[in-house]
Amino acid sequence: MKRLTVASCQLFEFVKHKAPVGRFLQLTACYSPSFFCRARGQKAVWVIVSCLFLFLSIVFRTSTSQTFRSSGEINLSSCPIHFYGQRYEKAYVNRFALCFKASYGRGADNDCILMSGGTADRGDLSVLTKEIPTGSGTFQASETNRGIITDVSGCRLSGSVYLTNTTIQDLRTCSTITCDVNGVAKAVPKCGPNERCQGDGSCAWNSVCSVTASTIIDFSGKRSSIPDRCGYSLLRSPSLPGLHVTGVFKERRRRDMSLVDRVILNLDGNEISLEQGGRVKVLTDFKLPLSSSPLHFHGVELSKDQADVTAKIAASNFTVTVLFDGSSAAIHLTGPNGATFQGLCENSTTLRQVRVSQYSTADCNAEYQDAPDSSINCNNTVKWCDVLQRAPFDICSSNINPQPFMSACSETLCKYPAKDGLECQFLEAYAKACQLHSGVRVEGWRTQTSYCTAFTACQKICSSHEFCGLDSHSQQPRCLCRAIFASKYKPIGRFGEPIVCEKKSASVVLANCLLEDEQIDYTTLHLNDQTCRGEMDNMTHMVTFGFDTEKSCGTLIMANDTQIVYKNAIMTKTATTGEIVRHEKLRVDFSCYLSQPEVKSLAMRSMIQHVSSGQWSYNLTMKAYTSSDLTTQLDEKQELDLNQQICVELKTEGLDGNAVSVVTDSCWATDQPSPTGNLRYDLIKNSCPNPDDETIKVMGNGQGTSNYFCFNTFQFSGRNSEVFLHCKVELCIKQGDNCVQVRPVSHLPK
Repeated sequence: MKRLTVASCQLFEFVKHKAPVGRFLQLTACYSPSFFCRARGQKAVWVIVSCLFLFLSIVFRTSTSQTFRSSGEINLSSCPIHFYGQRYEKAYVNRFALCFKASYGRGADNDCILMSGGTADRGDLSVLTKEIPTGSGTFQASETNRGIITDVSGCRLSGSVYLTNTTIQDLRTCSTITCDVNGVAKAVPKCGPNERCQGDGSCAWNSVCSVTASTIIDFSGKRSSIPDRCGYSLLRSPSLPGLHVTGVFKERRRRDMSLVDRVILNLDGNEISLEQGGRVKVLTDFKLPLSSSPLHFHGVELSKDQADVTAKIAASNFTVTVLFDGSSAAIHLTGPNGATFQGLCENSTTLRQVRVSQYSTADCNAEYQDAPDSSINCNNTVKWCDVLQRAPFDICSSNINPQPFMSACSETLCKYPAKDGLECQFLEAYAKACQLHSGVRVEGWRTQTSYCTAFTACQKICSSHEFCGLDSHSQQPRCLCRAIFASKYKPIGRFGEPIVCEKKSASVVLANCLLEDEQIDYTTLHLNDQTCRGEMDNMTHMVTFGFDTEKSCGTLIMANDTQIVYKNAIMTKTATTGEIVRHEKLRVDFSCYLSQPEVKSLAMRSMIQHVSSGQWSYNLTMKAYTSSDLTTQLDEKQELDLNQQICVELKTEGLDGNAVSVVTDSCWATDQPSPTGNLRYDLIKNSCPNPDDETIKVMGNGQGTSNYFCFNTFQFSGRNSEVFLHCKVELCIKQGDNCVQVRPVSHLPK
């Protein structure tokens, strides 16, 4: 309450300019006893013997007179009172106080004039008329025969009052305050926009940089937007050697719009990464357990509450505080004047200059264009964002300009869907910036907006191709697929990578986030054999299904003229009759195949050839030996004698011997490298030796993954000594005795 207390009497003068007639509002409080008093302090009014008079230099057209003996309300609209810069058209009076805002109440916020002589018997309100010559003049209070005139005009600024035509230096606010003759106050701050008054007339750095969605609002309130998925320098300074703060941006629901994904602090070579879900990663992969109690790590004070992870660094008389909640970041900087800073928090320089290659992938600036979201109503979005200039946020407007936050809010939400709490992050960022900068807390904004509840982090640590968001069905937080990752699969109806056919095994990897988008629980999926289920990688959240030679998982093996096919399927658990299900049915067929080998040729020397067949590959070798026990291999430069016995082995590597056998269907010799040479001599036909050549022996044909045959060397008459051997080999399935097992034959009689 602002009081004007009368303690004793003093003579005041009143100067009136250019007013031929002055009419004065007179308030008289009369007492039974007589006493003397004078005005004390700059705000005092006047007192005379027996009565208190209030005179105001206002020109009236009519005269009024009122007498009151208790409390009352007086209409002053015909003669408004300006009391230290505040205009009032109503007064509340009783026998010891005159108030302008409301009736007198001890301790209430009010503007009052109080009497110190005790309670009066009655009060009178009247208008006095005084003739004043044109120009300037002075008269004594005795000329009114009633009281003393005083000047109660002045200025008000931030709750303080100032006398007219004065200039003072306010050390508390670091401002020069001028109250001019017209009662208009003006404050010229000494501190810059990025500084804070220390309360003793000195200024120091006090700035907040906000990073929300893809927008950075720097220390001076300017906006910049990140168009890609790279890492950018936010803050570094020669005054803080060894400190570098970097923001890394990634896409979420749209490929063409990125959001801040993590904030990385580098201090003297030690990396601290503030990540989604309130998690902190140090030393590349070690995760620190945090709580509200500060934990110190290499000069950084780390703590965590329900909303944010806080990292605080104090060095060189500066304090840098970084807050990150997984979606928005705030960087608060305090310290001595005169320092210089770099990064997007200081100014919006060319993005290429502040891109940090260490945290930017090679394709992070690749451009994408997604179709507009037809569900977004931009007019409603603008109305929503405008709440930042209304209560309860208006308490911050004198300290933090809400316009950059409103613009960032509307520009983002007119393009990006208001999901995962994004529509409230701009409000949260503004309230946080206000509290950090000025210590002003915006109370009850979540309740008043009604739509904004605190976002709950995911229980799982989302992988690099995921982000934490709200499930469209359950509205509960979970790890969702990032847009670029999902775009490789959703348009073609896939749930993951193509089948991988490796040596003696096959596997399919599905993305759990894609399955959950269709409300499919991976634990309900299995192969043909229901005991074969998927295994989830806890780091990547990819689910792997597979089979091999040891565990076939119900794999079906089929053959045609060109391939042997291994088939299996991923399917949803079959529900029993009457059982309810809450997931979609799924069936993913997959297969691996082996191509039948083509005709292979070699000269009368050993040769190894690799056979690749579609998704599965294996090796087929043809080797020549000079011994029947296949121990002495034919050397490439070794000369052979005519009619010398040699043996040729056809052997495979990479086949499942429990399921497949190798059958040599035919072998023949030619005088040319081509298998269709003019001269031809058959050694094996229809898996059996040539009955006209008693030197031919066939061993193990169709019994396993290898076989061999022996014969005596020869040459074509009239040709050179080179003879070329060609064989046609087939793969067959052992199931159902489909492989023709040829017993060893050395010679069949003619």
